Amino acid sequence: MSPTATSDPLALLIPRIAGGDRAALRQLYQATSAKLFAVCLRILSNRDESEDVLQEVYLTIWRRADRFEAGRASVMTWISTIARNRAIDRLRARGPLAVAAQIDDMEIADKTPGAESILEVAESVEALNDCLAQLDDRTQSVIRTAFFEGVTYEALALRLDTPLGTIKSWIRRGLLKLRGCLES
Repeated sequence: MSPTATSDPLALLIPRIAGGDRAALRQLYQATSAKLFAVCLRILSNRDESEDVLQEVYLTIWRRADRFEAGRASVMTWISTIARNRAIDRLRARGPLAVAAQIDDMEIADKTPGAESILEVAESVEALNDCLAQLDDRTQSVIRTAFFEGVTYEALALRLDTPLGTIKSWIRRGLLKLRGCLES
């Protein structure tokens, strides 16, 4: 018995289904139909069509059970893929206008920030600038250059003709002071 078969009870049903065992197909249906129906319904957004596709899925499993390769995927992955592909095929069969209409019906979250979040950001920026102003000029300069201009520590060390370790120390100490200031 393969390792997949012992860890996946559904894997024991597939060879039986391939051999024409209807009871094994019934067991597989009882164990997996709710999940596969959900997959179909999520794609199609129509209960009747999802039920039709679900029947097609189990017919496909019945006909192709001998093609299942236990080493490649779990049974659930295999049959979920069949369900997903059948539902997508059904969606495509509706035609491009039906797909476009379904997309139009979907709610799209508004990504624009509201006044409240803009105010919070403005307050955060003001607090950060106040805390930066409390740092000595050198530390303030290296932090602004590294984080606001995106200059790497190495490039900053070359630009200031200062050892890399020193730049890292200045930035680390400065960030610790900033954290303390922002938390207070």
